[in-house]
Amino acid sequence: MSLIGVGCIIGTGYFLGASISIQKAGWSVLLAYLLAGMATYIVFQSLAKLTAHHPEKGSFRTYAKQAYGNWAGFSNGWVYWSSEMLIMGSQLTALGIFAQFWFPSIPLWVFSAVFSGLGLFVILLGVEKVEKMENIFGVMKVAAILMFVIIAGAALFGLIEMGKPMDRSGKTSLFANGAIGLWGALVYAFYAFGGIEVMGLMAKEMKDPGDAPKSGKIMLAALTGLYVLSIFLVVKLTPLSSVNADESPFLTSLARYDLPFVSHAFNGVLIIAGFSTMVASLYAVTTMLVTLAEEGDAPKLFAKEGKWNVPLPAFTLITLVVIVSIIIALLLPGKLFEYVTTAAGLMLLYTWIFILFSYRKLMAKGLKDTILFIFSYVLIVGAITGTLWDPISRKGFFVSLLFLFLIASATWLKERRRG
Repeated sequence: MSLIGVGCIIGTGYFLGASISIQKAGWSVLLAYLLAGMATYIVFQSLAKLTAHHPEKGSFRTYAKQAYGNWAGFSNGWVYWSSEMLIMGSQLTALGIFAQFWFPSIPLWVFSAVFSGLGLFVILLGVEKVEKMENIFGVMKVAAILMFVIIAGAALFGLIEMGKPMDRSGKTSLFANGAIGLWGALVYAFYAFGGIEVMGLMAKEMKDPGDAPKSGKIMLAALTGLYVLSIFLVVKLTPLSSVNADESPFLTSLARYDLPFVSHAFNGVLIIAGFSTMVASLYAVTTMLVTLAEEGDAPKLFAKEGKWNVPLPAFTLITLVVIVSIIIALLLPGKLFEYVTTAAGLMLLYTWIFILFSYRKLMAKGLKDTILFIFSYVLIVGAITGTLWDPISRKGFFVSLLFLFLIASATWLKERRRG
């Protein structure tokens, strides 16, 4: 389960998103990742304890329903489903861009179609195949981070010769943009931990769901340590002026060294990372849609069993939405698409807030649980409000509120019909 967690979590949010957080925060980005890791740990432990106490197919969505009623289950399920489906287009577009590094003449849509087809095929094979794949990819992604740490460490101590001189004109500062820079970087640090909720959905497959809390303790602590160490090496080796939001900062930091294999190896890792998190998302949205249908919060058709491992109507809908997502990603103007994907990421954090409140209502006891709840809640709200300081993120924040309004309206209509 720990390896599955690594496979679900480590993706382009870390390998690419770190460049944005470094630009915004400078050296203080290390504090952003440390705080995000601590808050993520609390959210995961809350979900894992709920799972250990009472495993549910709908995971956090079902717990929200048990804690606050039908409206919470309906809205939480659709907020999460919408978030993952909206962000699917950006995942597939990123995978296409990575593949074009090797095959620049092939159109982006071809790669997006191929990767989406492969991902959907893996989902059809069933949850066991998804788990095995995430295990393998999880090991590969951790190995890639360790490889970077070793190479960057050797470069730091002068064991690797520099092929290109370093531009010292843009030395990385402690606070690149003051405290506001750190505040704005926090949301990107949280994005690097996105995926813990998928572990909750998969935990019901464990032989003993009671082991769920154990699976995340060491994994999240080790992952936070690796994130902080690897980004420390990036900011140590790379001046702020050299960090580019369109390139992985890990490639940027090693670009001056005579290591021709590094760019190709890391491009392969980026593709693996993006593909595995995309498959995890596909699994999550399929499971969520089936659960919503089974409990009357989506058309019953989507829960209809067949000879496949996944109900065919649900799989068909997911396939159609993925196709629409690719088309939107390729046709929408760049900035407008960034607003949508930022909104989707924020909606994922709204789901985490639901997890915290569900745990507090159903299981939290004593002062310790109260303190942990407040600590993580404040950090997540801080990450969300930090988007207001950036023009692109700010628009994404308001787009996320629009989606919340639409889902809240649907929830109100459903509750009115029910009662």
